[in-house]
Amino acid sequence: MNDREPRPSPAPSRTALARDVVATSWYIAVSIVFFTVTALGIWGLWAFIVHTRLERPALIAVYAVGALAVLVSTVLLLIRYRADGDVGEADRPPRIRRFLSWPVLVGVAGALMLGAATLSALFTASVLATVLCLVRWGPGIRWRGVVLVEVALVVLWFAERTRIESALAGVESMTFALLVFAVALPGSIALSLWSWDVVLELDRARATESRLAATQERLRLAGELHDLQGHHLQVIALQLELAERMLERDPRAAGEQIRLARASVDAARTGTRELAGRFRGVPLPDELANAADLLRAAGLTVRLDVAPDAALAPADILGPVIRECTTNVLKHGGGAWAELRLDRDGAFWRVAFANDRGAASALGSGAGLAGISHRVGVVGGDLRTRLDDDRFAVVVTVPAGTAASVPSSRDETGGGMTR
Repeated sequence: MNDREPRPSPAPSRTALARDVVATSWYIAVSIVFFTVTALGIWGLWAFIVHTRLERPALIAVYAVGALAVLVSTVLLLIRYRADGDVGEADRPPRIRRFLSWPVLVGVAGALMLGAATLSALFTASVLATVLCLVRWGPGIRWRGVVLVEVALVVLWFAERTRIESALAGVESMTFALLVFAVALPGSIALSLWSWDVVLELDRARATESRLAATQERLRLAGELHDLQGHHLQVIALQLELAERMLERDPRAAGEQIRLARASVDAARTGTRELAGRFRGVPLPDELANAADLLRAAGLTVRLDVAPDAALAPADILGPVIRECTTNVLKHGGGAWAELRLDRDGAFWRVAFANDRGAASALGSGAGLAGISHRVGVVGGDLRTRLDDDRFAVVVTVPAGTAASVPSSRDETGGGMTR
């Protein structure tokens, strides 16, 4: 929504770290594809040299088709590997379905075609191991399998070395490259996938740390609120009990105790307000990430885009808005996707929620939007909505630097927001 560059954050934000994780995943995936292409290219030279000498050009075409099949299988399996990394083992397809899926079968067929074209059991086993390595195995199983495969490939290396050297008479320098790429291919892919898993695990640990920090802050608030309210309620109970005892014999003194109890109520209310003023809730990047996780858990496809310096946005104003919009998408949207965005446009912060309209959608009803409009209007912001045939969008804009305490829209409307 904004062409201007946001102000740099003094420390890496949650979203910036998440983008780094995505970039690292792309680097690893591209390196896997590049190494596979290089190995296929080196062995493609072998096939070209051997079969042109033997006058078998048809096998060169078989090699080309097999190489294309292996590359397609590699890319599809990498995409699936990344998607499976975002869910737990219980939510992934059964292992038998992972290995019998069509990308794996295409890769296996391509490996067999490469083996037929190169007349090499070494290269066939190497490509087969590489394809199977791209399937997400159970913990520790892949490494055991790779170690056994590497031992078998070394044995095949020595078994085929003499034949390869004789076939490449005059270009003996290729022999070592062929053997190294064949043996190193499965192990290199396994190492790359291991580093990919480490990056994903670090990302999950970072997200867990963020949620734990938010939980600890809520527990701290709960403890302070308990101490504050417990003290005042105990005093009020004693004052009212004393007033009840003195009511018949000394009405004036009883009235004084009642006035003191009312003053204690005011003190408790003031203390609670001050405590709420000191508590600014979860940082907005975490608030939006939690909202996205909640929507994904409900089965929606979620797109999240947060400015790097989103932690500077007024959480006391926009935090409740984000929570109510999330609740509204869950309760009344009824669709399959949602978009969440927080960015800065000059002197204003902008939060945008958009989602599709399901068959049971209740968009447009209720008074929740009026409550949000009042909340942001108090601090000089505004609210805009747009309703299309298959899309509903809410855009909330507030001035940067806003730090005012405003009534909750839940209090104003008597319940959750309904669009």
